[in-house]
Amino acid sequence: MANAGPETMEFITVAETPEAHSGSRFMRPVEVVSAILLVAIIGLLLAGVISRYVFHYPVIWIDEAASIAFLWLAMLGAAIAIDRSEHLRLTIFLNSLGEKAKAFAETLGLVLIATFLGILLPHAVEYAIGEMDITSSALNIPVGYRVSALAVGMALMLLLVAARLLKTAKPVDFITSVAFVGGITALLWLVSPSLSSLGNYNILIFLVTGAAFCLALGVPIAFCFGIGTLAFLSFTTSMPLVVMVSRMDEGMSSLILLSVPVFVFLGCILDATGMGKAIVDFLASMLGHVKAGMSYVLLGSLFLVSGISGSKVSDMATVAPALFPEMKRRGHKPKEMIALLSTGAAMADTVPPSIVLIVLGSVAGVSIAALFTSGFAIAIVLLLVLCALARFKAIRESMDGVRRPSLAIIGKAALIAAPALVLPFIIRYSVAGGVATATEVSTIAVIYALVIGMVLYGGIGPKKMYRMLVETAAMSGAILLILGTAAAMAWALTQTGFAFQLRDMMTDLPGGWFTFMLMSIVLFMLLGCVLEGLPAIVLLAPIMFPIARAIGINDVHYSMVVVTAMNIGLIAPPIGVGFYIACKIGNVSPDEAMGAIWPYIGALIFGLLAIAAVPWFSTVLL
Repeated sequence: MANAGPETMEFITVAETPEAHSGSRFMRPVEVVSAILLVAIIGLLLAGVISRYVFHYPVIWIDEAASIAFLWLAMLGAAIAIDRSEHLRLTIFLNSLGEKAKAFAETLGLVLIATFLGILLPHAVEYAIGEMDITSSALNIPVGYRVSALAVGMALMLLLVAARLLKTAKPVDFITSVAFVGGITALLWLVSPSLSSLGNYNILIFLVTGAAFCLALGVPIAFCFGIGTLAFLSFTTSMPLVVMVSRMDEGMSSLILLSVPVFVFLGCILDATGMGKAIVDFLASMLGHVKAGMSYVLLGSLFLVSGISGSKVSDMATVAPALFPEMKRRGHKPKEMIALLSTGAAMADTVPPSIVLIVLGSVAGVSIAALFTSGFAIAIVLLLVLCALARFKAIRESMDGVRRPSLAIIGKAALIAAPALVLPFIIRYSVAGGVATATEVSTIAVIYALVIGMVLYGGIGPKKMYRMLVETAAMSGAILLILGTAAAMAWALTQTGFAFQLRDMMTDLPGGWFTFMLMSIVLFMLLGCVLEGLPAIVLLAPIMFPIARAIGINDVHYSMVVVTAMNIGLIAPPIGVGFYIACKIGNVSPDEAMGAIWPYIGALIFGLLAIAAVPWFSTVLL
């Protein structure tokens, strides 16, 4: 597990070598099963594509079988992520504590997670038993076999948390933590009859303050949402907790989300085969000889490589090592390079196949094809803004000894990069043109990358392939558990009627739709700093998108604004995790780079305001 800087957020990464992560021996069988499930999902999806487009004979049970494997992969992957400490969590407050206080906070966080899992596990079992009476439409098997994954995953995570408490917690810290959690629970139970009279203040108490308290303790984001929602439902409503399990199931089970683990795996292949580096080398041969040329290459590489991997971490880890040495030779300061790298990655996150766009399309009911098409145009707007700033800053760049490469060198680089360059355009045009869904395209892209990687870029050994499959399972499980608990919290919010009250308030704002857009920008930038993109999207999209529609804002236009705002928040210090990831990859102190990033963030905000004010940027290619 890596830290995103000395005082901020721990994050998940496929950019590090798989050897950096090793789980306990107890989890080895689970890792093997998860790897098999991921291969099975890719195989099923590929079979569906072939049967539909080659033989014109759709196999109706494939989606159902893939859905079963997907939920099991998500829950087993979440358990692997617990075992390897790869769940996303905020550590800025935790790391500011002294050694003893930090150890207690860590123990308290584990006790809270164990309490959450222990309370919810019986309801997950109840949910699975209840679903046994329902038969699936295509395979004619009980649906309970699929949703049993929730109970099994929770049980595994509970065992792993308990094992970690036994291994790491001091007895006094454990006893104090259990007493604290028990005392708070008893107090809330005693006052619960009075809580119903507080109305929407309960949202502030449980879903905001409760989740924020857990976040400050370093509890993984997925469990922060889950603990806040569990407490809210338990002490302020008479809703059976099995409903929360069903909402988690719904949040994790959309067929659209099947493309998430496949695109994560694609990012691993990109790193392992060097396809991304081939693109970087080609752009360097084309643009490296001009003023600010290496900055253009860095931004252009992030733009194109993002279209393959769908992962900011993978993008930055591919581009930085290839370009930073030459940029340093030309006089670029390390802090300026980090600023450009992190803001460039934020710019590229709307380039398909962006996992954030896939999740947004799923939870907000927006066409993924339209989001992919618009995201390409929005990324170009932001790319031009950053290129303009880079050119201005390159006035004193040293071009001594820089020569234009010969046509032969450019041609050779183009030939090597051509198979890799084709892939982002296959992804974009296949989805945007309606040729295939994002899920189908993700499968085709993986097979293409594997074949091309083996034939032209050196291939991947069996051991490395297995490690990549397990890493993908862990990352996907961590992502999907966030989506599940955030979906449960979003549902709880809507049940209070708060969303409708917020809508009425927002529609009456002076200044109309643009005032609402500005408020959305501030909100999503702040949440982007703290929560990262996916949980913020799942939490707020069900509330904010109906309001945007009610006041006449185009869904795709609003999507581009909120995703861009979140990405800016993600790289904004002192909390934004993307900034610290860039510092880690570039081996530059965050303190040194912090002052240099603000002009680049200012350029992105300028571009964002232009995108918000002019809907044409978002809709011109639709």
